[in-house]
Amino acid sequence: MVFRNADLPALFHRTDEIAVTRQREATTDTRLQLLLLVLGASFALAPYRLASAFSALTYAGVLAVTYRASRRRAKSHWQLNRSAAEFIKSTCWRYAVHGTPYDANSPDPDGEFTARLEDGLTELRKVGWQDPREQESGAGAELITGPMRMLREKPFSVRKETYVRDRLIEQRNWYHRRTVVSRRATTFWSATIALLTLLALFFGVLHTLAVAESFDPAGVLSAAAAACVAWGEVRRHQPLIAAHSLVEEDLATIQTAMQTTVDEARWPAAVYEAERVVSPQHTDWLVRHRS
Repeated sequence: MVFRNADLPALFHRTDEIAVTRQREATTDTRLQLLLLVLGASFALAPYRLASAFSALTYAGVLAVTYRASRRRAKSHWQLNRSAAEFIKSTCWRYAVHGTPYDANSPDPDGEFTARLEDGLTELRKVGWQDPREQESGAGAELITGPMRMLREKPFSVRKETYVRDRLIEQRNWYHRRTVVSRRATTFWSATIALLTLLALFFGVLHTLAVAESFDPAGVLSAAAAACVAWGEVRRHQPLIAAHSLVEEDLATIQTAMQTTVDEARWPAAVYEAERVVSPQHTDWLVRHRS
């Protein structure tokens, strides 16, 4: 038995697609703002009227991008849709493998699944999430797919093997990959900031010694370094390294327990705990306390 993201309901896929799109929009807006600010400082350095005009245009562009970003609120929609997508995914997995509260003792697991899923999505709507089912008919297809029912009907050994392989190990690998990417990005941006700062210091010393009075790019270099710092704060590479590493370690511990000591009686609670660990809320909590 193999269970993949393709086996999840259409509502998950549409919500995940919206989250990816809004994330791209949010990062593009921030990147463009920082780039225009650096360009504006660069044009302002040139002693020409045309360059000054270009500098003014770039600063006007920053205001325009900022206004556009405030209107479409891409970052907020990105985070809400990501929370909704991961909530749907987690709930579907708990249902499919008999995780709490959808274990074998549940009198109506299908009704319980639908009710809890809708309750969670209702809470997200209260804080601004836009349900795609209200605008798109295709997103409102069945919430319990055929593969979900098929996996739920399998014996305990099959459900356990499928969950450990296709959920736990898959998530552990994802967190490991993200940790590696964040480490590389942290190294790159730290080196870039250090280089720009050293160059700014070098030209600042030259200007102080009156060696290069007519040319002083220290301001532009400082602006570029500040933009790199701001980009690093937006991407949150450093706190995510610690958070993702901790989640990966927790998942490794849970995986070991599931494969060795967790029996069918303790299985529902173990699945519930695993899904709590991989939730975006848990990762955000770790990021805040590791920042």
